[in-house]
Amino acid sequence: MAKAVRFYETGGPEVLRYEDVEVGEPGPGQVRLRHVAVGLNYADTYFRNGTYPIPLANGMGVEASGVVQSVGEGVSHVAVGDRVTYTGFINTLGAYSTERLIPAAALIKLPETLSFETAAAMTMRGLTASYLMRRLYDFKPGDSILLHAAAGGVGLIVSQWAKLLGLTVIGTVSTDAKAQVARAHGCDHTINYSHEDVASRVRELTDGVGVNVVFDSVGRNTFMGSLDSLKRRGLMVCVGTASGPIEPFDPQILAIKGSLFMTRPALADYIAEPAEKARLASELFDHVSSGRIRIEINQHYALQDAVQAHRDLESRKTTGSSIFVI
Repeated sequence: MAKAVRFYETGGPEVLRYEDVEVGEPGPGQVRLRHVAVGLNYADTYFRNGTYPIPLANGMGVEASGVVQSVGEGVSHVAVGDRVTYTGFINTLGAYSTERLIPAAALIKLPETLSFETAAAMTMRGLTASYLMRRLYDFKPGDSILLHAAAGGVGLIVSQWAKLLGLTVIGTVSTDAKAQVARAHGCDHTINYSHEDVASRVRELTDGVGVNVVFDSVGRNTFMGSLDSLKRRGLMVCVGTASGPIEPFDPQILAIKGSLFMTRPALADYIAEPAEKARLASELFDHVSSGRIRIEINQHYALQDAVQAHRDLESRKTTGSSIFVI
């Protein structure tokens, strides 16, 4: 019998249930997939707590890697026995499971040079880093970025990618230990926001100019400080709301603070087209396979420990990537 983590109401980690599930055979356009490793992402908590509304009851998780067991009618780009990985949004919910049915279109073939564990730890984070670094801003060597949550899974990949592009990286962290992790992965400077004012420190580090781009995954608590860290006509990239959603604001503030630009992108819109997803994945896989970008898996959980995994994630106990091992 297959196992899965499901939830029947929104709330804290305690709403997650580990239970038996029937999988069945794949229908047209579907694949039956046996998971080997499953990704744990902060976005999972948004589904669980209702920030991202979905019909209930439902499965949990949007990222995993594994082996194709059987394919439905019309499936041609993957075959039985293929090693694959995936990430997505509502169309891939249900990743916290030992086996599942999934739309074949979501699957990305996994090179032999990458393990299932690495894939589960980086497909969402890595593709996010890929579009952040390659699709939103025309970076040039010498440009600078402010990266919130620099010791997190996305942060560590973005830092390393930024250094490949010749950028100066300023990362924010909550502890001295996380500062060490961030610096080891490419951050030129770290700011401990527990006792330092981020915007003031950024101005000091940039001779009063500010940074070209801010990647802000924190949201409400860091929003104004992020705007104050940008140079004239800089870009504010809102990529998450770990501290809560940003309060409504008058767009005039963007003009007052230097004719700033602002965007709230979503990974789903950058991997919706198969050709673009393939290009982003190819560049990511190449960087990781060559060792230019290291994927740090610092937490491993059993699937039945999903409640504890979510507690650890939300209490900021984790660094790098976290995975469930099946």
